[in-house]
Amino acid sequence: MQASHIRKLIKPIKNAYAEMFSGQVFSIGEGAISVRNHSGPAENTVVCIHGFMENHCYFTQAYNAPTTELILITCSNYHVPVSGVVPQTPDWAVDIKHLAGTIEYDACILNQAMRNLIGSSNVRIHGHSRGAAVALEAIRQWPELYRDIELVLEAPILPQGRAHPLMLALLEPLSPSMWPWIVRLLNSTPNSAYNQTFFGKMNRRKKKLLRKLFHATKDHLTIVRNIDNLLAWMERTDTSVYQHVTRGIVLIPATDRVLDRNAMLASARKGGENLKIVETTAPSHFIILDDKKWIPDLAQVATADA
Repeated sequence: MQASHIRKLIKPIKNAYAEMFSGQVFSIGEGAISVRNHSGPAENTVVCIHGFMENHCYFTQAYNAPTTELILITCSNYHVPVSGVVPQTPDWAVDIKHLAGTIEYDACILNQAMRNLIGSSNVRIHGHSRGAAVALEAIRQWPELYRDIELVLEAPILPQGRAHPLMLALLEPLSPSMWPWIVRLLNSTPNSAYNQTFFGKMNRRKKKLLRKLFHATKDHLTIVRNIDNLLAWMERTDTSVYQHVTRGIVLIPATDRVLDRNAMLASARKGGENLKIVETTAPSHFIILDDKKWIPDLAQVATADA
């Protein structure tokens, strides 16, 4: 790639979205882990991993019980969407050998959270889209950490999955050097021009979060690297990773124009008895933003471990 194109790709993107946050933020390499304050001893722990060009606020209204310990992963080279908190580097953080911006790198961030921050015996990992792939990769890397956890994979990128044909048709003609121009174009285009196609019917929370998608990463190179890596990860990762899932739920939307729904289902069906498939009526890729009713009851985690 020409040096001029690289310079355009690494030009910083300003953070354009943040919410007030009460808790701690730990810097882990090029990513972060945020731990929200909770009142009293934690009855459940939920660790969440956001999707491509999203941020961890995707989950903050989904898990708001005062006794739920919420741990939020910010993927590498993404902005941490908090205000009022100064990140700190913990003494337990270890260097990550993988390339930043890859599923493999972000899985190592998740593994550090699992190794050092879990405060209850009832643990759920919830990954949306690319975040689901991060969760599965983390389990592949360190299966012993995940023997007694519940896994929720929402509209997930899965082994042997595929992007939606419409998404592939849009991505294939783009060279990496075009991304800065594409992002500027999309940021100046009214959201309504592409909302219905990819985001489905909008509501207040979806509008608030999804209109800032193209400000989530710290640079355009991360967008390019995420796309290349997630497509390659789906192709090269086989479904044997499911053997390490003790208890899992896959949430499938009724309509998905980001990922290929049929490929998603075909992969999930190879997960065996430990991977339950729930075909929701959600009209878009963003299931829990469409309706929080699709979030499995956390009481199931405690019941399963009893």
